[in-house]
Amino acid sequence: MEELIQNQTFLYYSEFVLLGFPGIIKYRRLLVVPFLFIYVIILSGNLLIMHRVFIEPSLHSPMYSLMSLLFAVNISSTTAILPKFLLGLSFDLNEITVSGCLGQMFYIYFMAVFESGVILSMALDRFIAICRPLRYNEIMTTRLLLQLFVIGVGRSALLVSPTVILTSRVHFCRSNVIQNFVCENMGILSLACGDVSKQEAVGLMVRILVAVIDVSLLLLSYSCIIYTAMKIVVGKARHKALHTCGAHLTVAMIVHLSALLSSIVYRMSTQISYDIQNLFNAIYLMIPASLNPFIYGLGVREIRRCLTKSWKNKN
Repeated sequence: MEELIQNQTFLYYSEFVLLGFPGIIKYRRLLVVPFLFIYVIILSGNLLIMHRVFIEPSLHSPMYSLMSLLFAVNISSTTAILPKFLLGLSFDLNEITVSGCLGQMFYIYFMAVFESGVILSMALDRFIAICRPLRYNEIMTTRLLLQLFVIGVGRSALLVSPTVILTSRVHFCRSNVIQNFVCENMGILSLACGDVSKQEAVGLMVRILVAVIDVSLLLLSYSCIIYTAMKIVVGKARHKALHTCGAHLTVAMIVHLSALLSSIVYRMSTQISYDIQNLFNAIYLMIPASLNPFIYGLGVREIRRCLTKSWKNKN
């Protein structure tokens, strides 16, 4: 049951209701099938390639280790959202405690920043492989991968924590219904009492900071990669270099463009319905994770070869 705490003239809520898609609430159970299908695709696709990387000795290299980490992030971030959402759609279990909602928000934002860091690390790997090939094994060691992992975790926690801490300090009294299927900062702050401009500004600043720095570094690294690859005399070597980087660049573009699109739509919230906002939010949170296995499985020759070999052996 919903618990209300009386404090002078305000009612402070101790739990929220994630309404999902409010415009089609009568038909919400029809959404179970497509969202369950997306979740199965995410789990099976990402786990399949992670398994192949783990058991195939030829894929035991820094590039594929980083790729597997990206797949793990995809599974982890969507698992923090979709099971709860599917339970809500199926059995009307839409309630979530305030602390649980803040925890989900922290985890989703943490994973989003960490995912961007993994994509940057993959760009670094390709930069060294193509621009400094003779020193690749010397530079891309297990120690460096561990350092990149620790830096990624630390950066994500450092950037996300201020937003969550500031939001946790506000009181929620306008309503306890979040017009979304996931806990995110702007949706939570729309229920707060009093001025929340500081919380909104910090959240927006973090998004802009991550986007500008990470996208700038990606563009710089891939510009150097393309410039170096175009100087390769042997056509096959050039094609292989550009083809491998093409899959990485495609994933990076999908992740950052979907995040940008979701942010723009949310900033236009007064002109766009909640259902459209939530649709773009779903695209940002789920589509990259569902497409990544197909992009790498089809776009990276070594993975495609291993999957084809495995399929032929089974038949």
